[in-house]
Amino acid sequence: MTKKDTCDIYCYDEEKVNRIQGALQSVNIRGVAQMLKAIADENRAKITFALCQDEELCVCDIANVIESSIATASHHLRTLHKQGIVKFRKEGKLAFYSLDDAHIEQIMIIALAHQKEREVHV
Repeated sequence: MTKKDTCDIYCYDEEKVNRIQGALQSVNIRGVAQMLKAIADENRAKITFALCQDEELCVCDIANVIESSIATASHHLRTLHKQGIVKFRKEGKLAFYSLDDAHIEQIMIIALAHQKEREVHV
């Protein structure tokens, strides 16, 4: 049985491999992977999407959007905050969250467009 998704022989382009390995050493791929992993949870993706729809939401709003308890929403928001995806501010007894910067919104928009294209081509 032959696999069609692998090379039939082992060979590689040493120049390309060395160039790409050098490029990998100059960027923080681990940090990118951790950030994407944080968004990869369905509830955290919903929170990120919700914050793309409105500049700022309080924890209570977010809990209702994702249909969870305040404690669960807070847990997800702490994870997103640790990864630099969201920022928060306190106003009296309320905690408001927003996206940390426009790059996060761009990542979400691109991911949604990619998913939509995949659904069309399936």
